[in-house]
Amino acid sequence: MKINRNNKIDFNYVLITALAVLLSWISHELAHWLMGESLGYNMGMSFNKCFLVNGSFKSQQDYQMVSAAGPVFTLIQAIFIFILMKYRPSKLLYPFLFTCFYMRFFATIISIINPNDEARISKWLGLGKFTLPILMSALLFLLLYSISKQYGFDRKFNLITLGLVIFFSSVIILADQYFQIRLL
Repeated sequence: MKINRNNKIDFNYVLITALAVLLSWISHELAHWLMGESLGYNMGMSFNKCFLVNGSFKSQQDYQMVSAAGPVFTLIQAIFIFILMKYRPSKLLYPFLFTCFYMRFFATIISIINPNDEARISKWLGLGKFTLPILMSALLFLLLYSISKQYGFDRKFNLITLGLVIFFSSVIILADQYFQIRLL
């Protein structure tokens, strides 16, 4: 079932994209924080990272569970948004799905230099550094592609959405690096 939606990007769409990026980023980090806290660790959190306040993890398994919590939440978010968009059409949900893909794809690219969540887990499991990151990115891309096709979003619409997600993500990353605002 193809949904005929316009590919127009208006102020509301830009605003929703900013909100989608902010909420997705915070939710991802909050999942790491919640897992660490539930395992008994004193965790801290900013916009772009979650960390032990003091000490170290008691085991590699604990470290990997904390690492997995963020991507697992992001995947659940993407699947939830995908299902919502499939059965309750709304163009304004698209940035939430797009951000999930972007976050994990960007993490895959960053893992070339510094292994990110899925890369650390993949390496720890003996699957090689890029197996899980590529699988996660591919799955999220398939969800995004399917919805984009269903809604008839053209290349220009997707490129503008990508530009907005990159811009707002960069603001979060740079704000985190320069202002080091601790949320928890």
